[in-house]
Order: sequence, then C-alpha cells, then structure tokens
Amino acid sequence: MTVAVEYYVLLSMAVFCIGLMGVLTRRNALLFLMSVELMLNAANINLIAFAFYHGNLTGQVFALFTMALAAAEVAVGLGIILVLYRNFRDVDVTVPTTMRW
Repeated sequence: MTVAVEYYVLLSMAVFCIGLMGVLTRRNALLFLMSVELMLNAANINLIAFAFYHGNLTGQVFALFTMALAAAEVAVGLGIILVLYRNFRDVDVTVPTTMRW
C-alpha cells in the first residue's frame, strides 16, 4: 500500500507554512534558523515525493544537495549568531543595527 502524492504535498505545504510563519514572526536568531530549516525540509519532502511518483532518482539527488546546502547554511548562521551574542549579549535579530555600513 502506497501513500498518494497529494498527502506528501499537503504535509510539505503545512511544514513550509509553519516555517514561513516562524521566519516572519520570530526575532530570535536561533528560531529564525530553525524556521528556515523547516522550509528547506518541506522542499525536500516535495522533491522526494515527486521523484518517487515519477520513478526516478533526480528528486532524491536534488534533496541531497539541498541537505548539503542546509548544513552550510547552519554553519554560517551559527557563526553569525555567535558574533551577535559576543557583541550584543543577545540573539535578537533587530538589535544589531550598528552592523550595517
């Protein structure tokens, strides 16, 4: 018994909307990064579901590249968060207005 692709798309849509709400409403940098990860995972769900539906591995390969991109994004993001905390003693993304030009 297989699950229809529509259910994977609905799951992906729900996860993406949760991540989008987190990006738009959170000011904490860690929660912001977690919300971006949710959005990337929603894209991975879609890629793998449609790859399974079409019977090829292209979507799974793209999902692996997306996971590598997510790992790099987390590494850079955590570095930025450490600099934010070191300079401002807070991880609120609205505080560091002095980091601009």
